[in-house]
Amino acid sequence: MSCGDPHDTECGEVLDHLYEFLDNEMAEGDYAKLRVHFEECSPCLEKYGLEQAIKALIKRCCGCDDTPADLRGKVLARIDSIRAGQRSGEAVVAVDPTAEAHGEAGQGRKAPAEETAEPAARPGTPVEAGAPAE
Repeated sequence: MSCGDPHDTECGEVLDHLYEFLDNEMAEGDYAKLRVHFEECSPCLEKYGLEQAIKALIKRCCGCDDTPADLRGKVLARIDSIRAGQRSGEAVVAVDPTAEAHGEAGQGRKAPAEETAEPAARPGTPVEAGAPAE
C-alpha cells in the first residue's frame, strides 16, 4: 500500500511493522519513525486506528481468561531452555506439543531434514491430525 506521497519511511514498511508498533516491541528510533509517518499519512493512520480498535476489542472480549500456571511455567521453562541452547551453540530439538497428550512426553520431534514423508491417505479416507496414515 502506498498513499502516493513521498515519506522518509515507505507505507509498506510501516504496515509491515504495524503490530510491532502496536505492541510496543520496537526500538525507540524505529518507533519514532513510524509515529512521524502516521502523523504525515492519513491512510496509514487509518489502518493503525482500525488495527488498534480490533486489538482493543479482542482484549476486552477475550482478555478475561488467565493462563493456567502450569502451562505458563512449561512455556517459560521451554523458552529458557531454547535460549540456553542457543547461547551454548547446542542444537535445539523441537518438542511435538501433542506428544504429552499421546503419552510420548519427553520425546523430541525430528528436525525437518530428518523427517520422512508419511504415506498419503487413500483418496476419500479422512485422516485425523496426529493419527498415522494407512
